[in-house]
Amino acid sequence: MEQLPIEEVIGRKVFDSRGSETIEAEVWTRESVGRAIAPSGKSIGRNEVRAFPKGGVSEALAKLKKDVSRVLKGKNSLNQEEIDSAILRVDGTEDLSSIGGSLAFAVSMANLEAASNYWETPIYKYLGGIRARELPYPLGNVVGGGSHTMWGADIQEFLVLPTGAEDIYQALETNIEIHRLVGEELKKLDKTFTGGKGDEGAWAPNLKSDEILEVMSRICENYEKDVGMEVRLGIDLAASSLWNGKHYHYKREGIKRSPEEQMEYVISLIDEYGVKYIEDPFHEEDFDSFSTLTEEKGKEVLICGDDLFTTNKERLETGMKRGACNSLIIKVNQVGVLSKALETLEVAMSSGYIPIISHRSGESCDPKISHLAVGLRIPIAKIGILGGERVSKANELIRIWEDLGSPKMVELPKQLR
Repeated sequence: MEQLPIEEVIGRKVFDSRGSETIEAEVWTRESVGRAIAPSGKSIGRNEVRAFPKGGVSEALAKLKKDVSRVLKGKNSLNQEEIDSAILRVDGTEDLSSIGGSLAFAVSMANLEAASNYWETPIYKYLGGIRARELPYPLGNVVGGGSHTMWGADIQEFLVLPTGAEDIYQALETNIEIHRLVGEELKKLDKTFTGGKGDEGAWAPNLKSDEILEVMSRICENYEKDVGMEVRLGIDLAASSLWNGKHYHYKREGIKRSPEEQMEYVISLIDEYGVKYIEDPFHEEDFDSFSTLTEEKGKEVLICGDDLFTTNKERLETGMKRGACNSLIIKVNQVGVLSKALETLEVAMSSGYIPIISHRSGESCDPKISHLAVGLRIPIAKIGILGGERVSKANELIRIWEDLGSPKMVELPKQLR
């Protein structure tokens, strides 16, 4: 293997899209440099790595200067697995609580960019080579609730997926138009609505979940009739945030649902509103309910685990043995470094699970997630719709589309056709 020794690793304190402190890292070699910012989640799975050590960003940066930079100096930037392994060894804990997952992520992804820049090739080509020839479908958050807003619905995300789009530009344009149409309808239903948005640029009306779903379902149906383009409806319940140990507490509705009632409710949402994508409908340790739902609805709906799996290979393997879900969220920062996320992705794809690469609610304008989606041949990219930190990912997909000479969209799983 060709050698590209790392000469220096530096970091700085910056802000994410919510105004929270986070880390930006730079990896310098003699002939290239890479830079990356760590995102952060608001709805965080219990089994994710810790974002920061006890001392927060300042302690993480001190450990970068004292330990991480020293260990990585001289190592080959072109060997991503070696770099990531060294980062994990410096930390030495299972949950990255010593240096923090945000530091690990920022350095790992900065190294990826330094290596691709050395070859003067975009990240998606560096990762995927000649196989990276298809574009993912963008999954967009239109209306927000739950922990992503200060008020509003109990369900955290109301999503759309433009499955009828012929190219990435049309797909992104469709999501933007659906976002606009839904906003107009929300103004009619909620007289207090003044265009407020949540963490991910989704509308944040003062409405109940069923009211929002009725609007979303109707607009998607009308859009297909008027424009001739199929748009699928999805939801992320983020059910761990609703679970109090005995019930799922829907505070907005004043309802507590038992696990059995939650199952009935989830199935009713699928049947009544034509939901085709459902994420985290049960809390993060309830593999049994995920298995039951997958057995009953998995042939017609994408049932996705985020908090259930947290991009963790061992948890995914547990879910696979129990028949839980048919898809999963991939978030690199949930496991800290790129190599560990790639291990989980390989297990998922070899077993028929549909991967969905995802942003976090606290983001930056770094567009690497778009390159990961194309380079790793991931069929769906959950990147939001509006907001500069979301549009940066969308626009990067357009640039990749142009660079590839207008390639086709990826083949969708049968549940979404």
